Amino acid sequence: MSTRSAVAKAPEFEPSTIEEFLAWEDDRWAEWVDGKVIRMAPVTLGHQEIVNFLLTLLRLYIEEHDLGIVSTTAPYAMHLPARQRVREPDLLFVSKQRMDRLKDLYLDGAADLVVEVVSPDSRRRDRVEKVVDYEAEGVREYWVIDPRRRQVELRRLGADGRFRLIEPVEGIFTSESVPGFRLRIDWLWRQPPPKILDAARELGLV
Repeated sequence: MSTRSAVAKAPEFEPSTIEEFLAWEDDRWAEWVDGKVIRMAPVTLGHQEIVNFLLTLLRLYIEEHDLGIVSTTAPYAMHLPARQRVREPDLLFVSKQRMDRLKDLYLDGAADLVVEVVSPDSRRRDRVEKVVDYEAEGVREYWVIDPRRRQVELRRLGADGRFRLIEPVEGIFTSESVPGFRLRIDWLWRQPPPKILDAARELGLV
């Protein structure tokens, strides 16, 4: 009778502290919440189209005006020290005034602008939990984009440290965290998305 020798598989490393999580060089999309690793579900093509459109449009404007950096973050994390949490937004902007917060593996503190595109499993997380987290940490603007419902919630931090909902004017939102940047909301739902240069020229961004 033949026998097989089994090779024991080493257990996969899982961070047990926030310090281990911040030093964790892993390419999977995950967050650190209430002392645990929370893995994110895969996103749809439509989700990525919106993120890529905004990333490219913002980068064009930000580089043109030398305002800072904009990035899709996953798996680049944002450490929220006051909340003892680590989030990985879909997109963030860091102004030149906050660039000392940029570390090799994470942003140590709040970005100026955070954008989350809602997925079926993230609706409560994006619309409730992260509102509290980002407000407490001093994120200047927080945009929540819900493609399924074609809704956008645009929040801006007031002088009292509280978020306020901001309504677009005639369908156009003007950012304060990215000075002078304007966004036509219906661009987010167009199929196919507008060409970047056409969109930028329409609102005088370039």
